Amino acid sequence: MRYACYHVGPLEVPGEISLIFTITGCPLRCHGCHSADLRSPVAGRLLEAADFVSKLSRYHGLATCVCFLGGEWEPEELIARLRDARAQGYRTCLYTGGTSIDDAIAVELDFLKLGPFVPELGGLDTPGTNQRFLDLRTGRDLTAEFQRHAAPSRTPEPLPKPVRPAQRPREGILTPELSFA
Repeated sequence: MRYACYHVGPLEVPGEISLIFTITGCPLRCHGCHSADLRSPVAGRLLEAADFVSKLSRYHGLATCVCFLGGEWEPEELIARLRDARAQGYRTCLYTGGTSIDDAIAVELDFLKLGPFVPELGGLDTPGTNQRFLDLRTGRDLTAEFQRHAAPSRTPEPLPKPVRPAQRPREGILTPELSFA
């Protein structure tokens, strides 16, 4: 299994800080996919067990969940990494554009995002989306959590014009070189 990148984030799993791995080799070809560059099966780096466990150790105490964006097309590797994460006390999550996953993967998950991205229906933060985010421990559908916390859409206000230091008196040693009026 290969990954393009990893990062820590608070948005993918409600109530969790996740260590997120973006997996390459996606065969799904969803219309409107924002990550078409992840389709290549040779892109990214190998997610070797030792390197993965090292990353888990590094983020232990900061992250509470390991989230894979894809990877179900390599079930043995994904299951092994999910088990590694659980062995270190992490909760686990999978985001898939598929409409179902293999039971052997599901038993290793705490959370699951199902459903392809359909541009007309939007993502998890859009009411009426076809996607679902499930807590597999309780069976609850948590999709509404993403919609509750979505920022309201609005037109951003224009930034104020910068004021150069020569146009205003210095207010002390901590005055920035460029400020906004």
